[in-house]
Amino acid sequence: MGKTALVAWMMVVAALAGPAAGQVGDAAWLCLFDGRTLDGWKASENVGTFMVQDGAIVAHGARSHLFYTGPVEDAQFTDFELKVDVMTESGANGGVYFHTRYQETDWPRRGFEVQVNNSFAADPRKTGSLYGIQDVRTAVAEDKVWFTQHIIVQGNHVTVFVDGKKVVDWTATDRQLRGGTFALQGHDPGSTVRYRNIYVKPLPVLDFPIVDYHVHLKGGLTLDEAIALSQRRGVKFGIAENCGVGFPTTNDAALEPFLKQLEGRPVYRAMQAEGREWVTMFSPQTIAKFDYVFTDSMTWTNDAGKRMRLWIPSEVEIGDKQVFMDTLVERTVGILANEPIDIYVNPTFLPAVIADEYDALWTDERMDKVIGAAVRNDVAIEVNARYRLPSERFVRKAKAAGAKFSFGTNNGGNDDLGELAYSLMIARRCGLRANDMFVPKPDGQKPVQKKGLPK
Repeated sequence: MGKTALVAWMMVVAALAGPAAGQVGDAAWLCLFDGRTLDGWKASENVGTFMVQDGAIVAHGARSHLFYTGPVEDAQFTDFELKVDVMTESGANGGVYFHTRYQETDWPRRGFEVQVNNSFAADPRKTGSLYGIQDVRTAVAEDKVWFTQHIIVQGNHVTVFVDGKKVVDWTATDRQLRGGTFALQGHDPGSTVRYRNIYVKPLPVLDFPIVDYHVHLKGGLTLDEAIALSQRRGVKFGIAENCGVGFPTTNDAALEPFLKQLEGRPVYRAMQAEGREWVTMFSPQTIAKFDYVFTDSMTWTNDAGKRMRLWIPSEVEIGDKQVFMDTLVERTVGILANEPIDIYVNPTFLPAVIADEYDALWTDERMDKVIGAAVRNDVAIEVNARYRLPSERFVRKAKAAGAKFSFGTNNGGNDDLGELAYSLMIARRCGLRANDMFVPKPDGQKPVQKKGLPK
């Protein structure tokens, strides 16, 4: 996606946001439908019933249900708020399911349906009904007009709003609400229902501001476009410059244009230190102009003298997996102990050839060594949305050890600047609170002389 396409996409999103616009500027709301494709959704039986048209999912055809199977919360929602914009044609029947799970055929047997029906005469249950449990008998919305269903589930309590009007208020007493995914209903060939602006706010909401500390101006993404996206999402961005061997920025003078560009703008100034040589390439005075510095352990030299970049398969020599892992941990501990960084990013990254063995290779002992080094050296650990790292087990151990954390997208270009869905999910699951999170030190409180830098 080029710059023109990105701006156009942002304008489309803004236009589609209509009745649900408030959720877009709140980082707690996560998008489940991109407005262009059915990525992250899976249809049952009659797949052709669902298509994307004019920024909406259109359900029209033989019975089918479209289940959310995407990455947000790993498609498992217990307590949440869900907002969906809906428009029905005359005589249409549909529905929005929650706490359900994928099944190949028939009406979903698990979960609950919030009815969509303004004029389907054969069923007296109208839009907003918690189907068969607490039914609405009078139409509260109209055909051919967009309306918003807002579903809130907390514990055993369910409330449903249609265009802001509460139509259902129900508490389960005879069964526990168990959690699950969402589904959209395609009811019958005579029904046409459109769904758009599908946003979820998993609960509980985190008690600290959401910041993406790991954003790059890549793939044509401009600073102005990044700021516009930051403001729409309600997420502050940290814009990072890649600095080190193999990158255009290799000395103090090369950093000045980047710093000048960010001067006075509503973003953090970040330095991504690349490779292990960077500590000899930049002065303490220039580094101190940044709000924070981060690096990873994806570039290092093995004991045989081979320089490896772990994300490039052709440059990686694994050999004995256990020896490789011990070397990776040793190099990581050295980076955390000796380099003047504030955040350790892309943590616990493994080359593609062994990534599937993550849980086995990242043993408790290896995790403890890395976590201990981060805590001792006051280095925060990034929860990375792009690579979905580190694991929940690692974060739980790090929290127990007193580590600090940050969130980061690490976008590869201008079209994958994510919503930090993985970061937010891990934070909720691990109980991260404001005092667990990294916050850059204000200007004037950052030390000019840091470890690892020449005087």
